[in-house]
Amino acid sequence: MPAEPPAVDSPPASTDEVHPGRPHVILSAAMSLDGHLDDNSPQRLLLSDAADFDRVDALRAASDAVMVGAETIRRDDPRLLVNDAGRREERLRRGMPEFPLKVTVTGTGALEAGARFFITGGEKVVYCADRAVAAQAERLRGAPRTEVVAAGELVDFPRILADLKGRGVERLMVEGGGSLHTRFLAEDLADEIQLAIAPFFVGDDRAPRFVREADFPQNAQRRMTLAETRAIGDLVFVRYLIKR
Repeated sequence: MPAEPPAVDSPPASTDEVHPGRPHVILSAAMSLDGHLDDNSPQRLLLSDAADFDRVDALRAASDAVMVGAETIRRDDPRLLVNDAGRREERLRRGMPEFPLKVTVTGTGALEAGARFFITGGEKVVYCADRAVAAQAERLRGAPRTEVVAAGELVDFPRILADLKGRGVERLMVEGGGSLHTRFLAEDLADEIQLAIAPFFVGDDRAPRFVREADFPQNAQRRMTLAETRAIGDLVFVRYLIKR
C-alpha cells in the first residue's frame, strides 16, 4: 500500500512572483464552512479568534499596501492598521512607513471622510470611476493624507495595479469584500489566496460570500497549488498559490 503524502505545513522558501507591471497580490479572508464572510445581522460576525487576528496583523505588517472595497468600509468601518507595536517598529527600522498604504476602490464615490479607514493610519489612496472623481474628492476634502485617483470609466484593475507599482508597492494584501476578491480572481490578477475557515455554517444565501458568481480561470483544468495548511485554534488556515 503506497504511503500517504506528507501534510503541507510550511510555505516554500519564496513565493512572491516578480511582476514587471504590478505588485504581488494576496487575497486574504476569514469565512464560514459555506463560504460566507459575514451574516446579515447588524453586528459583525466574528469568524476568527485572537491567534488568527494576529496572523492577519503579521501579514499586514509584511505588506506594502492593504486594500478593501468601498462596501467593506461602509459596512464594517475597518481601521486596517498594524496593531502590534513591535511590527510597526520593525517596519520603521527597514525604512518603510509605520503603516502600509491603505487603498480602496469605488465606482460611486460615496465614501465619507469620517470613516475610520480615513482618520487613522498613514497614506490612503482612493481609486474612483472617472465620473465620480470630483464628487468623491469633495467628500474627502477633510480626510488626512488621502488622494483620489481616476481609475477609468468602469474602474480598471490592471490600471490600479500599475499605479500602485509606480508608487513602490511590491506586495498588496486584499482584505475584501467579495466583489473585490471576485474581480481579482476573474481577471486573473491574484497570486495567492490565504483563507481562515471557521467551523460553522451561516446558511443564508443573502449573506456576503468570499466570491460571487463569475467565470474564473482557476477552474478544474487549472487547479491552484496548496502551499500551506495548519490549525489556528478551531480554524483551519489554507494558503493556495495561483499558477501562471
